[in-house]
Amino acid sequence: MCERYYINTELRILSRNINNYFINYGNRKKVDKMTGSGAWIIAYIAENHHRDVFQRDLEKEFDITRSTASKNVDLLVENGFIVREPVDYDARLKKLVLTEKALEVFNIMRNDRATLESQMLSGFSDEEKKQLRGFLRRISSNLETGEEF
Repeated sequence: MCERYYINTELRILSRNINNYFINYGNRKKVDKMTGSGAWIIAYIAENHHRDVFQRDLEKEFDITRSTASKNVDLLVENGFIVREPVDYDARLKKLVLTEKALEVFNIMRNDRATLESQMLSGFSDEEKKQLRGFLRRISSNLETGEEF
């Protein structure tokens, strides 16, 4: 690794490599009409299957605007990955529910994600993995609470 790069450059390169992995090496061809953000949304809903998930949850989780969340959800509905269902405790709310098509996609993505994780962390000890997660969380926290320049 070249020491002349800033950490943010290294993280940007890592992010690009992760995206390229999913595009070029994963089961991307099996996941028809799926955007990167759509994949993250499907994974979030699937991993929170034990509770009702609403569009506002996506806004908070991914730190996106209402408009962005709405566009992403609309596209997922249009492509048959999710449906909006009313809840009996508030007529204004519609929970987001994955379709069978989305669950199949989620299983493919989960396998790709596990393969990528294994490849990325090959040779790391459990302690190093724990430290890395801590460093990344701290970087993220610093950016969330940091002052603007």
